[in-house]
Amino acid sequence: MGMSCNYIQTFFSNHRLKACTLLPTKKKFGTVSVVCELVTHNKAATSSNTDSSTCIMRKPLITTKSNLVETETDHKLNKVVNPGKFGKFGGKFVPETLVACLNQLEVEFNFLLQDSEFQEELSTALRDYVGRETPLYFAKRLTDYYKNDNGEGPEIYLKREDLNHVGAHKINNAIAQAMIAKRMGRKIVVAATGAGQHGVATAAACAKLDLECTIYMGTTDMEKQSSNVLLMKLLGAKVKPVEGSFKDASSEAIRGWVGNLESSYYLLGTVVGPHPCPSMVREFQSVIGKETRRQAMEKWGGKPDVLVACVGSGSNALGLFHEFMEDEEVRLIGVEGGGFGLDSGRHSATLARGEVGVYHGAMSYLLQDEEGQILGTHSIGVGLEYPGVGPEVSFLKETRRAEFYTATDQEAIDAYHRLCRLEGIFPALEASHALAFLDKLCPTLPNGTKVVVNCSGRGDKDAATVFQHNQHLMQQ
Repeated sequence: MGMSCNYIQTFFSNHRLKACTLLPTKKKFGTVSVVCELVTHNKAATSSNTDSSTCIMRKPLITTKSNLVETETDHKLNKVVNPGKFGKFGGKFVPETLVACLNQLEVEFNFLLQDSEFQEELSTALRDYVGRETPLYFAKRLTDYYKNDNGEGPEIYLKREDLNHVGAHKINNAIAQAMIAKRMGRKIVVAATGAGQHGVATAAACAKLDLECTIYMGTTDMEKQSSNVLLMKLLGAKVKPVEGSFKDASSEAIRGWVGNLESSYYLLGTVVGPHPCPSMVREFQSVIGKETRRQAMEKWGGKPDVLVACVGSGSNALGLFHEFMEDEEVRLIGVEGGGFGLDSGRHSATLARGEVGVYHGAMSYLLQDEEGQILGTHSIGVGLEYPGVGPEVSFLKETRRAEFYTATDQEAIDAYHRLCRLEGIFPALEASHALAFLDKLCPTLPNGTKVVVNCSGRGDKDAATVFQHNQHLMQQ
């Protein structure tokens, strides 16, 4: 099988691997037994390719901290600034080519956190362009639905991130990072998207700030989210199809970025990847929780008792949770995509069934087989289809600060219908997983418990999927 390869191999590897020297130009191997970003990379000698490569043949191995090395420079720097480590999770496991670029980004990020001019510009954009703050909406009919025979039950509130410009929480981070890209003198923004919400948000931010935009998207996702593909193109973005799903698009986007580090900026949409990327995304999404705290105080004079959010790789969950990390009396509940059930093998439940490894530059929980190869994922909520979670989310599981559960495709579909009929709100299928867990959660809660569910995106993009799913059931 002919396949291209480049230095970014080490960024993707879930195994021990020396750096490949084939950067920046992609060159063909004679034969390769590998999916490059997962890297079980065996180079076969051929007469047509005599390049020497330091990619080594090796047995697959589940990676542990002991056989992954961060540079000493990074280790010292991390002690001075945000370390990007959450217990054993996180880090910066990348080829040396990327170290200087990531260090520069880290310095810029830490500076801008304290820069009043940038913060004022961002606050203005969030208010006037994104449309913040978003409401904390009391879902009265949904609350009534979950009352018991005695008329008692929790009070359910929705954090309405679906009302943001372009319809999801993704714009909070996209506009902030696009501003950083422009300040750093980058002309081109590169991103990957699954459900398309991050792609649309990035394309919109780039249009506003006069930046070129290239979005990589898996072909399977493009079929499911064709409306978002159209929106990205209308906003001026180039949409590049990548065979596969979000993880494959992410790998290709990083390759595109690495080939043009001087003028391009990789705008990551979720809390994965090497430091400082997860911390940056979480910081820019933390506005969700900050608003929630203030709004809760205004509405009932206290904190929420329970926070619920869906978990793909973790950006909307951390956006809501982070403000309340030290409030131990506030329960944090994440809900993963259970697909067809955990025993089916067709799910995206990384925290329920994953193991620790390294993927896309950081240590976290991953869905992987016994040899450490990344497994395929499934969820009817396309934005949940990623084989890993962010390092901070992994740390929340490890320390048991947060609880994690799953909801199946059918449960998410049922929750989608329920919110449409009871509240007149179309939730994204991703957020519908969080809403679905209310079926199990509400009967266990005392009367009057304040529950906040992050409605992370709007679901008009998913209407066709919901109808097709129902038609398929009726034909069975």
